[in-house]
Amino acid sequence: MVSSYNDDLRLAHVMADDADSLAMNRFKAQDLKFNSKPDNTPVTEADTAVETSLRRTLSRTRPRDGILGEEMGSSGESSRRWIIDPIDGTKNYLRGVPVWATLIALEDDGEVVASVVSAPALGRRWWASKNGGAFTGRNILNATQLHVSRVPAIRDASLSYSSIDGWVDSGRGQGFVNLMRDCWRTRAYGDFWSYMLVAEGAVDIATEPELELYDMAALDVIVREAGGRFTNLDGTDGVRGPGALATNGLLHEQVLEYLGTD
Repeated sequence: MVSSYNDDLRLAHVMADDADSLAMNRFKAQDLKFNSKPDNTPVTEADTAVETSLRRTLSRTRPRDGILGEEMGSSGESSRRWIIDPIDGTKNYLRGVPVWATLIALEDDGEVVASVVSAPALGRRWWASKNGGAFTGRNILNATQLHVSRVPAIRDASLSYSSIDGWVDSGRGQGFVNLMRDCWRTRAYGDFWSYMLVAEGAVDIATEPELELYDMAALDVIVREAGGRFTNLDGTDGVRGPGALATNGLLHEQVLEYLGTD
């Protein structure tokens, strides 16, 4: 089936190109300016420049659509809404670690239907649209379709996460520790990358106890279109929390059993 969101996906690629240019221009800059937000997380001049650029493009090309961005909040009222994280992995960006990305998603009537995840310092990009499949490559014309793994057992599974801290406070910490012990391999690839590795079939499980909508939206449709499943920690499909769990689908119910409240 051909996706009905191809034009939106092409626009997201154009916006991602602009975001890549702006963010890479300041990556590892010795005079990079940054501040701390009220929650003590950092925001750099690149975060605000990227979000400003994307909002400017959307105001010109999709003036009727709403926007939710990490740095500038919500604007507009519409059943269609663009959800933006200008730099996911800002702490990595600040320290010169190349694992960061711009996340651009389109939500239509409450469902994420198209997205682009662009990680220019890694030279990677991932994208998907509803019923259109999920892909990775440098651009639309140079793409490889994504498929999740077929690993059916926890003992053979690879698990990726971001940190331990949030699990301790979530009431699900012991279950997460048990899951780590029972998996074949665990690594903290972190942030967007864990979920893209699930979509690629390189990792079988990615999960975090606390995420915002703009952290998750772009990841959801890519995992789903690659054949996986994306839910909150209670097993509800979508990106409304609490937390997030992405798997190859075969492992999903098994993992949910581990992550029930302690």
